[in-house]
Amino acid sequence: MQHGSLIKSVRKYGPDVWQFRWSEKGPQNRRFYRKRVIGTVEDYGDMDCARRAVAGLLSEINSDARRIGYHSMTFAQLCNHFEQRELAKDNTWRSYSTKKTYGVYLKRWVSTRLALFGVLRSDGPGRSDSGQRTHIDRHD
Repeated sequence: MQHGSLIKSVRKYGPDVWQFRWSEKGPQNRRFYRKRVIGTVEDYGDMDCARRAVAGLLSEINSDARRIGYHSMTFAQLCNHFEQRELAKDNTWRSYSTKKTYGVYLKRWVSTRLALFGVLRSDGPGRSDSGQRTHIDRHD
């Protein structure tokens, strides 16, 4: 069980913010450092208020279900996840214009390139319909 750390970060523009930092171990026991902005100093006047706001996030970080959920992901699944979760209208971490731009990049550049090389097919990259390995040539 970890408690994380709560620090006050100075911003170039706007009020200072409370930032919560913690670490997680990945599939190969490699440590990943995470951080999340909790709110501004105006929203949470002191460290105790900010720490109370982190309680829900802290219980999620320490839950066993989160640690068990590690699995490998294909690039196509990653693109799908990014489109559904990160570019969703209810996600307020990115502005509307950023989400629109990322969505266009994802469709126009990433998805078309992956489809060109057969990565978006369900049988995986570089595999024929029979499941045998095939050679992928780049034609740029």
